[in-house]
Amino acid sequence: MDKQPNIEAQRFKKVRESLNETQQSFAEKLNIKGSTADIERGKSKITGSVVAELLKQFKINPLWLFGKSFQQFLDISANVAPKVVTVDANDAENMVLVNIKAAAGYPHNIVDLDWYKQLPAFDLPLPEYRNATYRGFQVEGDSMLPSLKPKEWVLGKAINSISDVDKNSICVVVLKDSVLVKKIQKLEDISKLMLISFNTEYPPIQIDIEHIQEIWQVTSKLTFDIETRQNDNVILKDLQTSINSLKKDIENLKQ
Repeated sequence: MDKQPNIEAQRFKKVRESLNETQQSFAEKLNIKGSTADIERGKSKITGSVVAELLKQFKINPLWLFGKSFQQFLDISANVAPKVVTVDANDAENMVLVNIKAAAGYPHNIVDLDWYKQLPAFDLPLPEYRNATYRGFQVEGDSMLPSLKPKEWVLGKAINSISDVDKNSICVVVLKDSVLVKKIQKLEDISKLMLISFNTEYPPIQIDIEHIQEIWQVTSKLTFDIETRQNDNVILKDLQTSINSLKKDIENLKQ
Protein backbone atom coordinates (compact mmCIF):
# COMPACT_ATOMS: atom_id res chain seq x y z
CA MET A 1 0.00 0.00 0.00
CA ASP A 2 1.32 3.43 -0.96
CA LYS A 3 2.23 5.64 1.92
CA GLN A 4 -0.05 8.65 2.41
CA PRO A 5 1.63 12.03 1.74
CA ASN A 6 2.40 14.03 4.87
CA ILE A 7 -0.04 16.73 5.99
CA GLU A 8 1.94 19.62 4.48
CA ALA A 9 1.90 17.87 1.10
CA GLN A 10 -1.86 17.32 1.34
CA ARG A 11 -2.54 20.90 2.32
CA PHE A 12 -0.17 22.24 -0.32
CA LYS A 13 -2.17 20.34 -2.93
CA LYS A 14 -5.42 21.63 -1.44
CA VAL A 15 -4.20 25.22 -1.85
CA ARG A 16 -3.21 24.63 -5.47
CA GLU A 17 -6.54 23.04 -6.35
CA SER A 18 -8.52 25.80 -4.62
CA LEU A 19 -6.70 28.31 -6.84
CA ASN A 20 -7.44 26.25 -9.96
CA GLU A 21 -3.74 26.07 -10.77
CA THR A 22 -1.98 23.23 -12.58
CA GLN A 23 1.13 21.71 -11.04
CA GLN A 24 3.22 23.54 -13.65
CA SER A 25 1.54 26.96 -13.31
CA PHE A 26 1.63 26.79 -9.51
CA ALA A 27 5.33 25.89 -9.63
CA GLU A 28 6.02 28.95 -11.77
CA LYS A 29 4.24 31.25 -9.29
CA LEU A 30 6.24 29.78 -6.39
CA ASN A 31 9.59 29.77 -8.27
CA ILE A 32 9.78 25.96 -8.18
CA LYS A 33 11.63 24.24 -11.01
CA GLY A 34 9.52 21.83 -13.04
CA SER A 35 6.22 21.11 -11.30
CA THR A 36 4.82 20.63 -7.81
CA ALA A 37 4.24 16.90 -8.31
CA ASP A 38 7.06 15.74 -6.01
CA ILE A 39 5.92 18.07 -3.20
CA GLU A 40 2.34 16.82 -3.45
CA ARG A 41 3.51 13.18 -3.33
CA GLY A 42 5.61 13.94 -0.25
CA LYS A 43 8.88 13.17 -2.05
CA SER A 44 10.22 16.70 -1.78
CA LYS A 45 10.10 18.98 1.25
CA ILE A 46 8.51 22.40 1.08
CA THR A 47 11.37 24.88 1.32
CA GLY A 48 11.37 28.06 3.36
CA SER A 49 11.25 30.19 0.22
CA VAL A 50 8.12 28.36 -0.95
CA VAL A 51 6.48 28.84 2.46
CA ALA A 52 7.32 32.56 2.22
CA GLU A 53 5.74 32.82 -1.23
CA LEU A 54 2.59 31.03 -0.06
CA LEU A 55 2.30 33.56 2.75
CA LYS A 56 3.12 36.58 0.60
CA GLN A 57 0.94 35.74 -2.40
CA PHE A 58 -1.92 33.73 -0.91
CA LYS A 59 -1.83 34.58 2.83
CA ILE A 60 -1.36 30.92 3.76
CA ASN A 61 -0.58 30.45 7.44
CA PRO A 62 2.66 28.38 7.70
CA LEU A 63 1.40 26.79 10.92
CA TRP A 64 -1.74 25.60 9.14
CA LEU A 65 0.33 24.26 6.27
CA PHE A 66 2.28 22.00 8.66
CA GLY A 67 -0.76 20.92 10.67
CA LYS A 68 -0.09 23.10 13.72
CA SER A 69 -3.11 25.40 13.35
CA PHE A 70 -6.73 25.27 12.18
CA GLN A 71 -6.49 28.81 10.74
CA GLN A 72 -5.63 28.58 7.05
CA PHE A 73 -5.17 32.30 6.42
CA LEU A 74 -3.18 34.76 8.47
CA ASP A 75 -4.85 37.92 9.71
CA ILE A 76 -3.38 40.47 7.33
CA SER A 77 -5.70 43.28 8.38
CA ALA A 78 -4.55 46.35 6.55
CA ASN A 79 -4.17 49.66 8.31
CA VAL A 80 -7.48 51.33 7.53
CA ALA A 81 -7.10 54.20 10.01
CA PRO A 82 -7.75 57.79 8.85
CA LYS A 83 -4.90 59.14 6.78
CA VAL A 84 -5.65 62.71 7.93
CA VAL A 85 -7.24 63.96 11.16
CA THR A 86 -8.60 67.50 11.02
CA VAL A 87 -8.61 70.06 13.84
CA ASP A 88 -10.11 73.51 14.35
CA ALA A 89 -8.36 76.81 15.16
CA ASN A 90 -7.98 75.69 18.78
CA ASP A 91 -6.36 72.37 17.78
CA ALA A 92 -9.47 70.48 18.84
CA GLU A 93 -10.44 67.58 16.60
CA ASN A 94 -13.52 68.26 14.48
CA MET A 95 -15.79 66.33 12.13
CA VAL A 96 -15.35 66.82 8.37
CA LEU A 97 -18.39 66.40 6.12
CA VAL A 98 -17.84 64.68 2.77
CA ASN A 99 -20.75 65.26 0.40
CA ILE A 100 -21.48 63.19 -2.71
CA LYS A 101 -19.47 65.48 -4.98
CA ALA A 102 -16.46 65.52 -2.66
CA ALA A 103 -16.62 61.73 -2.23
CA ALA A 104 -15.70 61.32 -5.91
CA GLY A 105 -12.32 62.91 -5.21
CA TYR A 106 -11.84 61.61 -1.67
CA PRO A 107 -9.87 58.41 -2.51
CA HIS A 108 -7.37 60.39 -4.62
CA ASN A 109 -6.92 63.23 -2.11
CA ILE A 110 -6.95 61.10 1.02
CA VAL A 111 -3.56 62.41 2.24
CA ASP A 112 -3.85 65.97 0.88
CA LEU A 113 -4.15 68.31 3.87
CA ASP A 114 -5.13 71.29 1.72
CA TRP A 115 -7.96 69.35 0.12
CA TYR A 116 -9.58 68.71 3.50
CA LYS A 117 -9.57 72.45 4.25
CA GLN A 118 -12.13 72.94 1.47
CA LEU A 119 -14.66 70.71 3.23
CA PRO A 120 -17.10 71.91 5.91
CA ALA A 121 -16.34 70.76 9.44
CA PHE A 122 -18.06 71.05 12.80
CA ASP A 123 -17.94 69.87 16.37
CA LEU A 124 -20.77 67.83 17.87
CA PRO A 125 -20.76 68.48 21.64
CA LEU A 126 -22.28 65.18 22.69
CA PRO A 127 -20.58 62.55 24.88
CA GLU A 128 -21.14 59.85 22.26
CA TYR A 129 -18.74 61.68 19.94
CA ARG A 130 -15.91 62.19 22.38
CA ASN A 131 -12.62 60.29 22.59
CA ALA A 132 -12.80 59.07 18.99
CA THR A 133 -12.41 60.37 15.45
CA TYR A 134 -15.59 60.80 13.39
CA ARG A 135 -16.35 61.81 9.82
CA GLY A 136 -19.61 62.49 8.00
CA PHE A 137 -20.44 61.08 4.56
CA GLN A 138 -23.46 61.72 2.36
CA VAL A 139 -25.25 58.64 1.07
CA GLU A 140 -25.30 58.29 -2.71
CA GLY A 141 -27.96 56.23 -4.49
CA ASP A 142 -30.62 53.87 -3.19
CA SER A 143 -28.57 50.73 -2.52
CA MET A 144 -29.11 50.98 1.26
CA LEU A 145 -32.86 51.52 1.23
CA PRO A 146 -34.92 51.40 3.38
CA SER A 147 -32.42 52.08 6.20
CA LEU A 148 -30.52 54.88 4.47
CA LYS A 149 -32.12 57.18 1.94
CA PRO A 150 -30.28 58.99 -0.87
CA LYS A 151 -28.58 62.21 0.29
CA GLU A 152 -28.91 61.39 3.99
CA TRP A 153 -25.76 61.73 6.06
CA VAL A 154 -24.05 59.01 8.09
CA LEU A 155 -21.58 59.69 10.87
CA GLY A 156 -18.79 57.15 11.02
CA LYS A 157 -16.28 56.31 13.73
CA ALA A 158 -12.71 55.75 12.58
CA ILE A 159 -11.53 52.13 12.49
CA ASN A 160 -7.83 51.29 12.73
CA SER A 161 -7.94 47.64 11.71
CA ILE A 162 -10.34 45.27 9.95
CA SER A 163 -10.40 43.17 13.11
CA ASP A 164 -11.96 46.13 14.97
CA VAL A 165 -15.04 46.19 12.73
CA ASP A 166 -18.14 44.91 14.50
CA LYS A 167 -19.85 41.92 12.94
CA ASN A 168 -22.42 42.81 10.23
CA SER A 169 -22.02 46.55 10.86
CA ILE A 170 -22.73 49.32 8.37
CA CYS A 171 -19.55 51.07 7.30
CA VAL A 172 -18.23 53.69 4.94
CA VAL A 173 -15.56 51.85 2.95
CA VAL A 174 -13.01 54.02 1.16
CA LEU A 175 -11.48 52.04 -1.68
CA LYS A 176 -8.75 53.20 -4.02
CA ASP A 177 -11.27 54.54 -6.52
CA SER A 178 -14.60 54.96 -4.71
CA VAL A 179 -16.45 55.52 -1.43
CA LEU A 180 -19.18 52.99 -0.58
CA VAL A 181 -21.69 52.77 2.26
CA LYS A 182 -22.41 49.08 2.85
CA LYS A 183 -22.95 46.42 5.46
CA ILE A 184 -19.71 44.53 6.04
CA GLN A 185 -19.64 40.77 6.29
CA LYS A 186 -16.42 39.04 7.26
CA LEU A 187 -15.51 35.87 5.38
CA GLU A 188 -13.63 32.68 6.23
CA ASP A 189 -10.91 33.98 3.94
CA ILE A 190 -9.84 36.93 6.07
CA SER A 191 -8.02 38.56 3.16
CA LYS A 192 -11.44 39.45 1.74
CA LEU A 193 -14.67 41.16 2.81
CA MET A 194 -18.22 41.04 1.49
CA LEU A 195 -20.02 44.36 1.04
CA ILE A 196 -23.79 43.99 1.19
CA SER A 197 -26.57 46.38 0.15
CA PHE A 198 -29.92 46.40 1.94
CA ASN A 199 -31.67 46.97 -1.37
CA THR A 200 -31.90 43.46 -2.82
CA GLU A 201 -31.63 44.81 -6.36
CA TYR A 202 -27.90 45.28 -5.71
CA PRO A 203 -25.80 42.08 -5.49
CA PRO A 204 -23.10 41.65 -2.81
CA ILE A 205 -19.59 42.79 -3.68
CA GLN A 206 -16.52 40.80 -2.63
CA ILE A 207 -13.36 42.87 -2.23
CA ASP A 208 -9.75 42.29 -1.25
CA ILE A 209 -8.76 43.95 2.02
CA GLU A 210 -5.63 45.32 0.39
CA HIS A 211 -7.82 47.58 -1.78
CA ILE A 212 -9.28 49.36 1.28
CA GLN A 213 -7.82 52.71 2.32
CA GLU A 214 -10.11 53.63 5.23
CA ILE A 215 -13.13 52.26 7.09
CA TRP A 216 -15.59 54.35 9.11
CA GLN A 217 -18.11 52.37 11.15
CA VAL A 218 -21.49 54.10 11.03
CA THR A 219 -22.88 54.98 14.44
CA SER A 220 -25.68 57.40 13.52
CA LYS A 221 -27.27 59.31 10.68
CA LEU A 222 -28.60 62.77 9.91
CA THR A 223 -31.83 63.05 7.99
CA PHE A 224 -33.80 66.06 6.83
CA ASP A 225 -36.80 64.19 5.50
CA ILE A 226 -38.99 63.70 8.55
CA GLU A 227 -42.22 61.96 7.66
CA THR A 228 -45.40 62.95 9.48
CA ARG A 229 -47.98 60.36 10.36
CA GLN A 230 -51.71 60.66 10.73
CA ASN A 231 -51.66 59.43 14.31
CA ASP A 232 -48.99 61.90 15.47
CA ASN A 233 -51.62 64.01 17.26
CA VAL A 234 -52.91 60.94 19.07
CA ILE A 235 -49.40 60.02 20.19
CA LEU A 236 -48.72 63.54 21.43
CA LYS A 237 -52.03 63.62 23.27
CA ASP A 238 -51.28 60.29 24.99
CA LEU A 239 -47.83 61.54 25.91
CA GLN A 240 -49.24 64.72 27.42
CA THR A 241 -51.78 62.70 29.41
CA SER A 242 -48.99 60.51 30.77
CA ILE A 243 -46.94 63.54 31.77
CA ASN A 244 -49.90 65.13 33.55
CA SER A 245 -50.57 61.88 35.39
CA LEU A 246 -46.92 61.66 36.43
CA LYS A 247 -47.04 65.24 37.74
CA LYS A 248 -50.09 64.40 39.88
CA ASP A 249 -48.33 61.34 41.31
CA ILE A 250 -45.32 63.48 42.24
CA GLU A 251 -47.55 66.08 43.93
CA ASN A 252 -49.28 63.35 45.94
CA LEU A 253 -45.93 62.02 47.10
CA LYS A 254 -44.91 65.49 48.27
CA GLN A 255 -48.07 65.73 50.41
